[in-house]
Amino acid sequence: MSTRAHWDSAWQGADPEAKSWYQEEAGHSLEMIEASAIAHGEAVIDVGGGASVLVDTLLELGFQNLSVLDISRAALQSAKARLGSRANDVKWLCEDATRWTPAHPFRLWHDRAVFHFLTDAEDRQKYRTIAKANLVPGGHMIMATFAMDGPEKCSGLPVRRYSAQSMAAELGDGFALIEDSIEEHLTPGGRVQKFQYCRFLRV
Repeated sequence: MSTRAHWDSAWQGADPEAKSWYQEEAGHSLEMIEASAIAHGEAVIDVGGGASVLVDTLLELGFQNLSVLDISRAALQSAKARLGSRANDVKWLCEDATRWTPAHPFRLWHDRAVFHFLTDAEDRQKYRTIAKANLVPGGHMIMATFAMDGPEKCSGLPVRRYSAQSMAAELGDGFALIEDSIEEHLTPGGRVQKFQYCRFLRV
């Protein structure tokens, strides 16, 4: 099964609130976005945003140049349906994060739980190349992956776990680690999953 087919299958007819990664509020992400102090008119992308509620809050806060990318069309449709007419204020991109060409650069790049699925070194390199070329100098990258003591699999797929230091090494030159924190995410099923959050400055 292709990656796109896997995630469309995972989302098709699913209740987003029943998924292990569901958050009622994207607290850690919002704190780091606030710390980045970018203007509300700057371009922001949520990579792997799917049916996340982060975009809802960013719209409420007054962000005006929002893009949400996900490989699953079903996930994006779920978010659009939830937002109703407000969905028209967001650019929706059904793309593979390792194989797309952005239409414009971004000031803030947010990724919660895409990068840790990239177990192939070539895919990670492609992702880094796209991000480095399309995040403006002085821009911010917020990455959230499973922590070193987080799950080894998710949605039936293997993942790579990261510390702040190993994530900084993985991203390499061009990204300076500004802050990091651990989140103990409580799944809808009552299990704790540890996430490593990092904020980088594009230098």
